[in-house]
Amino acid sequence: MSDTQKLPLAGLKVVEFTHMVMGPTAGVILADLGADVIKIEPLKGDNTRRLKGSGAGYFSMYNRNKSSICLDIKSEDGLRVANELIADADILLENFRPGAMDKLGLGFSELHQKNPKLIYCSLKGFLSGPYSHRTALDEVTQMMGGLAYMTGLPDKPLRAGSSVIDITGGMFGAIGILAALEERHRTGLGKLVTSSLYETTAFMVGQHMAQQAVTGEAPPPMSVRRSAWAVYDIFDCANDEKVFIGVVSDTQWRVFCDTFGLTEFANDQSLDANNGRVSQRDRILPEIQALFSRMDKNDLMAKLEKSGLPFAPINKPSDLFDDPHLNAGGLVDVTLPCGAKTKLPALPLEMNEKRFTLRKDIPKDDGNSVETLKKAGYSEQDINNLLELGVIRD
Repeated sequence: MSDTQKLPLAGLKVVEFTHMVMGPTAGVILADLGADVIKIEPLKGDNTRRLKGSGAGYFSMYNRNKSSICLDIKSEDGLRVANELIADADILLENFRPGAMDKLGLGFSELHQKNPKLIYCSLKGFLSGPYSHRTALDEVTQMMGGLAYMTGLPDKPLRAGSSVIDITGGMFGAIGILAALEERHRTGLGKLVTSSLYETTAFMVGQHMAQQAVTGEAPPPMSVRRSAWAVYDIFDCANDEKVFIGVVSDTQWRVFCDTFGLTEFANDQSLDANNGRVSQRDRILPEIQALFSRMDKNDLMAKLEKSGLPFAPINKPSDLFDDPHLNAGGLVDVTLPCGAKTKLPALPLEMNEKRFTLRKDIPKDDGNSVETLKKAGYSEQDINNLLELGVIRD
């Protein structure tokens, strides 16, 4: 989908005061869906632009399809510009520490009086409660919310291999915004929407809390979990290759046995039902592993694909650049702020079998303040005055 007028959120104006991952994730979801998102960066640019190591991709992944202004909102003139942009906005996003926006006069209560239709989304570490004053990070809440425990080995907690809580927290923020928009259709009024890292983590491990409630036993880490299925493992193939295979129903078990000629297992009625197979994992798995260890990975996957059974190669993120399925529409061509070209994952949605594509490339390191302000209705003289005052970057 490239025609802005046909996009679901076309015509909505979003002003985004965010950094790192959680806030920009909410913003890029709205932007990809067609909203006009103006990202307010500090005068020197978002600090995320300068991160190295595992943070080097944050800005490029979560800031496409947005306009950008590098603005000194701590100055009187810069704050005036921010307020002018918010005056007719539909949505505001922010993920600063508690109280930071209020000190600038940009808190929900004050802005709601000026713009009653404004939906104000705060993305925080914690919702209301004893921890609400704390500063949180994705990894902080993964640790305290039990996700790192469930991901790692016993006595060795390990954060998940992506900023999953920042990303899903941003997604919950976007869901809340869309719900508030629907309510605004009836009331004409915006409201404060708050999403948080800690409660997002709790929601994600809720299945394990429910598991304990159902079984009466605390669940062990997933690395040593008691599997719900007999075949749900990573198997070694020839040439040190590996494939994950899951057989999660009685029907799939019969297909699995037929596909790989496991006649003895197929004829054993004690293995017909899932719980019987689980109780005999120690018997089943060694024989399956011995069979697969003699097979080429591609031959094994070809048989699995033909059978319709769930399977997966063990890929690295770098493998996804050349993945034929993702290259059929799941990646978008972007220009990094440094000028290099690459492909990054698109929004994982289709509407009427159409994907959401790139309309605005990732803002360059100096933003695009002049162009954004022109589009917002500022005259050339107004913009030149702001440049002379040093409250925006060219």
